[in-house]
Amino acid sequence: MIERRPGVPAETSPRGGSGRSDGQQETAPADGSAVLPTSVGAPDLEAHPVLVVDFGAQYAQLIARRVREANVYSEIVPSTITAAEIAAIAPAAVILSGGPSSVYAENAPHLDPALFDTDVPVFGICYGFQAMAAALGGSVDRTGRREYGATQLRVTAPDGALLRDLPSTLGVWMSHGDTVSAAPPGFAVTAATADTPIAAFENLDRRLAGVQYHPEVAHSQFGQEVLRRFLHDIAGISPDWTPAEILHEQVDAIRAKVGDERVICGLSGGVDSAVAAALVHRAVGDQLTCVFVDHGLLRAGEREQVERDYVAATGINLVTVDASERFLSALAGVTDPETKRKIIGREFIRVFEDAAANVSADAGGVRFLVQGTLYPDVVESGGGSGTATIKSHHNVGGLPDDLMFELIEPLRTLFKDEVRLLGAELGLPQAIVQRHPFPGPGLGIRIIGAVDAHRLDVLRAADAIVRAEMTAAGVDAQIWQCPVVLLADVRSVGVQGDGRTYGHPIVLRPVSSEDAMTADWSRLDFDLLARISNRITGEVPEVNRVVLDVTSKPPGTIEWE
Repeated sequence: MIERRPGVPAETSPRGGSGRSDGQQETAPADGSAVLPTSVGAPDLEAHPVLVVDFGAQYAQLIARRVREANVYSEIVPSTITAAEIAAIAPAAVILSGGPSSVYAENAPHLDPALFDTDVPVFGICYGFQAMAAALGGSVDRTGRREYGATQLRVTAPDGALLRDLPSTLGVWMSHGDTVSAAPPGFAVTAATADTPIAAFENLDRRLAGVQYHPEVAHSQFGQEVLRRFLHDIAGISPDWTPAEILHEQVDAIRAKVGDERVICGLSGGVDSAVAAALVHRAVGDQLTCVFVDHGLLRAGEREQVERDYVAATGINLVTVDASERFLSALAGVTDPETKRKIIGREFIRVFEDAAANVSADAGGVRFLVQGTLYPDVVESGGGSGTATIKSHHNVGGLPDDLMFELIEPLRTLFKDEVRLLGAELGLPQAIVQRHPFPGPGLGIRIIGAVDAHRLDVLRAADAIVRAEMTAAGVDAQIWQCPVVLLADVRSVGVQGDGRTYGHPIVLRPVSSEDAMTADWSRLDFDLLARISNRITGEVPEVNRVVLDVTSKPPGTIEWE
């Protein structure tokens, strides 16, 4: 069944416009934070990108995020990149990431020493620090003195550019076995630890610097300030990469790509698809039609929220498709989570194709499909350099080979916090921008076991209780999200109403995170957890046990499947 809901007249022009009536440029958030540009086209900025060379570090993406937080555009490139290729990009600077290898190992990632003949500012971190030292004539040795985790750093040159005016002793995060034993000629050593005599160095004339520790992680005191000083003070990059500028340029890029063609967007109600749709709508106006697919895997009240709140906030034309029977039929008996994701991804696309045919029967067809794919989706689906496939996200690994649309993925290189900043820049309501993440495959991947209508009703009821209690307790803003999981193939004995029960467990998975690449379990108040447990076991007859997941990511993922 297809229900059409015309949009409320938008304040933008038919081609989008700036969203302002005073003709002035839109302003960036007060904190100066930046958002990552879209994948429609590279940002046409005066400053060239900062390249983060990935030597296999678990923190490479985090380094890129920290650079963006300093209002400087960054891109991640593999360690196989050559100096000539870097020179062709003409980056504003290069940051060499950490990595698990020894610089002297036979199969260690290679650093092209010609990089240092290009006059590009370079900053080395951990393995990148050691590779930089070795390439420039310094020495790296395996001394047997390893450092892992929290370490005290002593500033030995208080007038150095990176560490000037910072405390004489800093708590930093180390993870290394090899050590730089001799700095390259012309470099000043600026910091040391008890076991590492050369923990930071710099050559300001050549705009080169490095540190043995990880300034990008929150455990390192003044780490962001050290990165900022390299970018702004040593490399001389202006901090002018703002959400308003990026939004303006990406709207232009989308318009150039789409032209006069029609666009369709799968709207889930989550922040990712909501921001992607709003961005494309800003660019092409009524050429965009959003399709909300009720696949029967939604949480309680979500369809109504999208149809009422999002349309009112944006004026977007919305088509609602009730495809619940189609999805449940396709998922019948399927227990493998990866197979579920691929089935849901395939059916989404097929529903979009059918909806597009109906939407554009008299307009010559729909050429483009908008998706709210994020960078963590791409990384976990094996889209990064040398990255293992953790899970195939329905909008990345689950797309059919015969896709009839050209994709527009304006958020493909953004992290979740950057998406929220962009949503605020677009003027979306806070209720949408700050909504907790919810997976595109919906409750289908929060049921461990086969999916059917009854199990979905059980999980919906438990999930609604969790959301209501957490909102009432005022903790929504304190956590990243709280998946509620039904272990449908597991039963345990309980006692309810003086009688024996044999019910299912419900798992609560509250987590705290900045970008979903890593996460820790949230320490919620015990009284809140008790209320949730009492309500679920008292109001959902099929459930007689509530358990709390206290696993971080890694080793676990945020979602259970």
